[in-house]
Amino acid sequence: MKKNIEKHLTLRERILETIRDAIIKGALKPGEKVAEPELAERFGISRTPIREAFRQLESEGYLTVIPRKGAVVTAFSQKDVEEFYAIKSILEGYAARRACENLSPKEVEKLEAINSKLQQLADIADVKQFFKVHNDFHDLFIKAASNEKLSEMIDSLVSRFQRLRLASLSLPGRMKISVEEHAKIIDAFRKKNPAMAEKLVRKNAEYGGRVLVEGGNPSAAFKTSQRSAMLHMDL
Repeated sequence: MKKNIEKHLTLRERILETIRDAIIKGALKPGEKVAEPELAERFGISRTPIREAFRQLESEGYLTVIPRKGAVVTAFSQKDVEEFYAIKSILEGYAARRACENLSPKEVEKLEAINSKLQQLADIADVKQFFKVHNDFHDLFIKAASNEKLSEMIDSLVSRFQRLRLASLSLPGRMKISVEEHAKIIDAFRKKNPAMAEKLVRKNAEYGGRVLVEGGNPSAAFKTSQRSAMLHMDL
């Protein structure tokens, strides 16, 4: 029984990765239908695990499942991107401010270790693993904010827009800038400067959205986010 479960989970992950990769790389376009029969034939399985994978991908913002029509690739508008990152910046910025009061020296050291790992992953352009470890960085300080409702709100929000976050990190130069910004955030945490921590986290989130809106130009987006951050100097 255990082997069957492990095999099922492994197959499910393969389906998830296949569809995620196809969407991120543009092989599947927004609005395009993802056919169950083709996937069932490709993997030699029934449609049940495929439908389970579709539900997971829908929760992550990759697919939209339409009753009696099937699954299509979700289309995000510029407004969707801007609104998501605006809310994300506010919530995570507040979490960073609160975390500043609670983070222990050992937790700050752990953030540094995570960021060192991110640097290594950026150097070899491993965006999938970078994305996972990047989540660990944010999860640590969000948890340190000691606000369960805030943590739930952030988790609910970001889980629905994983596709946008991965797409942003996949752009050339994006991972390198993320590591650099994390180093500044860590320094603010170390110095117990809540205003600076909040400002930097908000700028980092705003940049993540801006780079998508401005057509994948990390340098232009970063300069825009820097100008935007200047408006929050009093935070």
